[in-house]
Amino acid sequence: MEALRVWMASSNLLGFAASRATKAAPAARPLRLHVRSCSRAAATTKPPSPPPQDRRRRSASSSSSTSDRESIRAIRLKKVEELRGKGYEPYAYKWDRTHTTKELQDGYTHLENGEVCADVVVSIAGRIVARRAFGKLVFMTVRDDTGTIQLYCEKDSLTEEQFEQLKAFIDIGDIIGANGSIKKTEKGELSVYVKNFEILTKSLLPLPDKYHGLTDVDKRYRQRYVDMIANPEVADVFRTRAKVVSEIRKTMESFGFIEVETPVLQGTAGGAEARPFITHHNSLQRDLYLRIATELHLKRMLVGGLEKVYEIGRIFRNEGISTRHNPEFTTIEMYEAYSDYESMMNLAEEIVTRCAMATHGKLRVHYQGTEISLERPWRRETMHSLVKEATGIDFNSFGEDVESAKNAARALLGIKTESSENISLQACSSVGHVLNEVFETVVESSLVQPTFVLDYPVEISPLAKPHRRYAGLTERFELFICGREIGNAFSELTDPIDQRGRFENQIKQHNAKRATMNKVKTTEGKDEEDDFSYEVTLDEDFLTSLEYGMPPASGMGLGIDRLVMLLTNSASIRDVIAFPVLKIQQ
Repeated sequence: MEALRVWMASSNLLGFAASRATKAAPAARPLRLHVRSCSRAAATTKPPSPPPQDRRRRSASSSSSTSDRESIRAIRLKKVEELRGKGYEPYAYKWDRTHTTKELQDGYTHLENGEVCADVVVSIAGRIVARRAFGKLVFMTVRDDTGTIQLYCEKDSLTEEQFEQLKAFIDIGDIIGANGSIKKTEKGELSVYVKNFEILTKSLLPLPDKYHGLTDVDKRYRQRYVDMIANPEVADVFRTRAKVVSEIRKTMESFGFIEVETPVLQGTAGGAEARPFITHHNSLQRDLYLRIATELHLKRMLVGGLEKVYEIGRIFRNEGISTRHNPEFTTIEMYEAYSDYESMMNLAEEIVTRCAMATHGKLRVHYQGTEISLERPWRRETMHSLVKEATGIDFNSFGEDVESAKNAARALLGIKTESSENISLQACSSVGHVLNEVFETVVESSLVQPTFVLDYPVEISPLAKPHRRYAGLTERFELFICGREIGNAFSELTDPIDQRGRFENQIKQHNAKRATMNKVKTTEGKDEEDDFSYEVTLDEDFLTSLEYGMPPASGMGLGIDRLVMLLTNSASIRDVIAFPVLKIQQ
């Protein structure tokens, strides 16, 4: 409160308060400060140029230190009281604006230095992000959704009381509307020569320091709204994200797909192997799961007769958090009747390249210092050949000898018997599982340029059709870019008997892995998602739908968040999700 007393003693608001004591406050009205019409000659008078601001001088309105936060809030609340006491409402209903800041910057860039368009009246609105007072001049920088522009407020065009009000009530962070003519200063700064303004929203909390910005990464994610104010480029990421989603929809529609919606709350968590979130429906008196995939319901649509369907939706998995993983994320899943996984490779290339062209205008993008070429066609290699190329081990040579495959993997990866990696490897129930472990550990991160990894083992692909030429494999691919999985696709399994057997085998494998992992109770270095404590159950309704007959089809899921990461050069998935899930703040 010491800061409040200092402010009250040094501001002219005490005078205003004293004058109110002798007369009743007028009815509430918007704060609209009018300036006298200025002649062209007066407008072109060269103003004193704003000197550079001393970085050591910080006003209370721009300081973001913790110690000052509450005192600044108290000061600004006092200003709200003062405004209302004078009959001004600092939280407006609307503002009629004629231009955005970008429209003004583009439309009047031709003005000469010192020139003013006195016959033009414009109206803008935005947040004050900078404020500088120099004697008879006040400069304010206003930012809206499109950019920034300067407000030029001159004492000679205002009464003394109006000018003092301008200096006393306006803080950085306030949202204001302003009317006036257009002027380019002698320094070449396009400005609105203010004739009147309103405080549309009075900010109570200070913005981060203008020279350092909001640098606390956790706070940036936790208070994304402040992050977007302090770092305007953050908003560009979400504009790009919106453009990517829009372009995906346009692409799907151009190929004749229709968008459908499937349940988020499901009776069985199916379509992937992942730990689900569980909730309880009171009226139905039953547990429900937040979906871990949209796959099984979309396939039901194929059974029902829709031949090309897709869904863009939120997926929820109760697993770990990292720069690549968020418990809720966005995917597109698509299914096309009478096609196979070759069709989905072509569609994946089409979607990604169209999104790149829409956002960058070219097919070469830079990601974290590496140039990525999205020019087609993309590399296509089998999982077996990539592992052999990287390690020299041909996993086909092991046949069904799981122990020999495990021993080769331990030697290759340098895994010690007592390590958590060995526990995971020991839980592998087939050569296919061991192959996948080696692939994920050794190969995956090296797939920087777009690569389709083909023909996964049947043991890890319960929803994919058996390969038509190679026993033990499936017609499945995953798309990798920058060492990250972007997409996953199959020639879809349509045989209901085979599908039931795959699901039952998946449940057995899951239970066996859970038993193996539970033998070691140590939690050191063990992620929560590795406990396999959740149950996997059969989706009987989906199996029933297959028995009515699903046409030959292919399907694919693409991770929209990871695609946006690539196209915005974002290192973490949290950078492309507006409000990511975070740990509880201590």
